[in-house]
Amino acid sequence: MAPRPHWLFGDQLGPHFLDPGVPVVMVEARSAFARRRSHRAKAHLLLSAMRHRAAELGDRVRYVRAGTYREGLREAAGDARVTVSRPSSRAALRLVESMDRVEVLPDRGFLVSREEFAGWLEDRGGARLRLEDFYRWVRRSHDLLMDGGEPAGGRWNLDHDNREPPPRDRDDLGVPPPWRPHEDEIDEEVRRDLDRWEREGRVRFVGRDGPRLFPVTRREALSALRSFVAHRLPEFGRYEDAMLAGDPVMSHSLLSAPLNLGLLHPAECVERAERALRSGDAPLNSVEGFVRQIAGWREYVQQLYWHFGADYRQRNELRHHTRLPRWFLELDADAVRARCLSTVLAQVRDTGWTHHTPRLMVLGSHALQHGWDPAELTDWFHRCFVDGHDWVMAPNVVGMSQYADGGLMTTKPYTSAGAYIHRMSDLCDGCAYRPAERTGERACPYTTGYWSFVHRHRDLLAANHRTARAVRGLERLGNLPEVLALEEERGRRAP
Repeated sequence: MAPRPHWLFGDQLGPHFLDPGVPVVMVEARSAFARRRSHRAKAHLLLSAMRHRAAELGDRVRYVRAGTYREGLREAAGDARVTVSRPSSRAALRLVESMDRVEVLPDRGFLVSREEFAGWLEDRGGARLRLEDFYRWVRRSHDLLMDGGEPAGGRWNLDHDNREPPPRDRDDLGVPPPWRPHEDEIDEEVRRDLDRWEREGRVRFVGRDGPRLFPVTRREALSALRSFVAHRLPEFGRYEDAMLAGDPVMSHSLLSAPLNLGLLHPAECVERAERALRSGDAPLNSVEGFVRQIAGWREYVQQLYWHFGADYRQRNELRHHTRLPRWFLELDADAVRARCLSTVLAQVRDTGWTHHTPRLMVLGSHALQHGWDPAELTDWFHRCFVDGHDWVMAPNVVGMSQYADGGLMTTKPYTSAGAYIHRMSDLCDGCAYRPAERTGERACPYTTGYWSFVHRHRDLLAANHRTARAVRGLERLGNLPEVLALEEERGRRAP
C-alpha cells in the first residue's frame, strides 16, 4: 500500500519532520497573512522558507497556493487521508482535528514530548512549576552538560557569570559578524508577490522588508549554527544580557528563527555547543547559557503553552486594559525621544528581531509600567517578530513579561527604573532623558514609569518577598506626588 501524503506546515520544514519516501503536501494560505497585520520581513521569511522547501522536495511535494488551508488541502489531496505532525499552535491543532481525513501524529520538533512532561509533573506531586527544576530534569534525562551524575563544572546555573554590562570603551563586542544569507530568485518571487498582495489590498504589513537576514533552508540553518558555535559562542555568555546601540546582535546566535521554522532540531544545537565545550573551544558559562536558552527556556515555554490551557493568553491578573498606542503599533521609532525605546523599536521595524533583553526590559517593561493590555501586546509580539509563534509569545509575554498570570510562570514582575538600562547598555548615552531623574523635563520615562507601577500595585508587590524592597523604596520617595503627576501628564504620548 502506498504511504499516505504527509502535510507539512510552515514551521515543520526540517528533515526530522519527514519519513523517507512519504509524499508531501504543502499549503500556502493567504488567510494566514490576512488575519493579522504581520511584519513584512516575517511574511517574507516564512514564504521563502516554504517555497525553498518545496523546491528541494521537487516532484515529491504537491504545493498549493490557496485562500485558506481547507481549500488548499482539498486541492492538494482531494478526499485522500493525510497525516500531519502535531501543529505547534492551538488554532492549527483545532483546524487539523476538525478534518476527518487528517491523522495527527506526535510532534517532532522538541526535546521533551508532552507525555514526558506529564510524567515529570506527576512525579512532582503538585509542586510549583519552576524553570530551574525543569531545566535540571532535561539536562539529566538527555545527558546534557553532565559529568556522570553531576553537572559539568559542578554548577547547574552560571547566570551569575553571564550578567556583565557591555564594555564601556567600544561600540560593539568586536566578535565576528553573524552568518548572513544571500537572496535568490525565490526571494525575489516572494517579494514580488507580497508587493502585489499589498497593492491589491489583500494584506497589510508593518515594518520593513530589507535583505533577508535569517536562514530559510536546512543548509543555510546548519551554516548559521556552525558559524555561531565557531565564532560567537565563546563570547556569548558574559554579555548575554547586555545591550549596545551599535551592535544589536552582540554574540547572540540568531537561531530562534530557523529553530522555530523547524529547520534545526534543538538537540543538534545543544549537542554542537557541548562539543565545543569538551574540545576547549568555548567556555562553560557561554555553553551553559546557550543550552539553558534552548533545552531549558524554549522547552519550558512550549510545554507551559499547552499545560496552562487555552484561556491562559487571556489572563490579566493586574487588570491592565490600556490599548497599545498608535506609535507602537506602527513601529514609529522616530516619534520616540527615549533613546533606548527608539533604538529597540527601530530594530524591530527594520529587522523584525531583537534579542531577549530589549524584548523584556525595554519593550515589555514599558508596556507593563503603563498598563497595556497583555493580550494585545502578545499579538503585537507575535506579529512583529520573525521568530514569533503563538506557543512562543503567549507564555513569554503573558507570563514572563507582563506578569498577567499572577505568578504561575515567574516569581515577580520584570520591570526596572532607568538605572538598569543605564548599567546594562550604552542606550542612555546622548538621550534626552536622565535615568536618575524622577521629575522635570529630563526625568527618565522608565524611572517615572517604574515608581508609578510600584505605587499602582504596592499591595501585591509588598506581599512578595522578591519585590517588597521596591515598596519600601517607594515609601521613602519624597517626591512621589510629583512623579505620579508627571506620569499622568505624559499619558499615552510617545516618551
